[in-house]
Amino acid sequence: MDEIDRQLIGRLRKNAREPVSSLAKQMGVSRATAQNRLSRLENSGVITGYTALISSSADDELSLVRALMNIELDGDVSRSVTRELLRERDVCAIHSTNGRWDMVLELQTRSLEEFDQILGRIRGLKGITSSETSILLSSTRTGSQRV
Repeated sequence: MDEIDRQLIGRLRKNAREPVSSLAKQMGVSRATAQNRLSRLENSGVITGYTALISSSADDELSLVRALMNIELDGDVSRSVTRELLRERDVCAIHSTNGRWDMVLELQTRSLEEFDQILGRIRGLKGITSSETSILLSSTRTGSQRV
């Protein structure tokens, strides 16, 4: 990945709906170059998809309970725990980490009642020895993430 790829990704992070011709003009390359780079990044798995970012206050139906859950595991059970967590629709992402916690989960539910239920199910999984959960109250996207 070179500087042109990094520029392309950076611009897509700010606006994934930006037309390829506009991206090319901003980066000072031809439309064909920008399109070829974009296709290569998608085909190689660097770009895995595009999404819409929705304001949490946009609609009551979209107002979800979101949280980060830190998990400590007992021994080498990460594969079996991950397999169980993948079955939970409210687990949005599973991150392995170093330090105090072995995993960090991103959770999202439609209500506090559902949130309580998912916490109970996760805490009851064999191999989880400790957890700590923080509800996300608000989030700010900076748009300055680096590749």
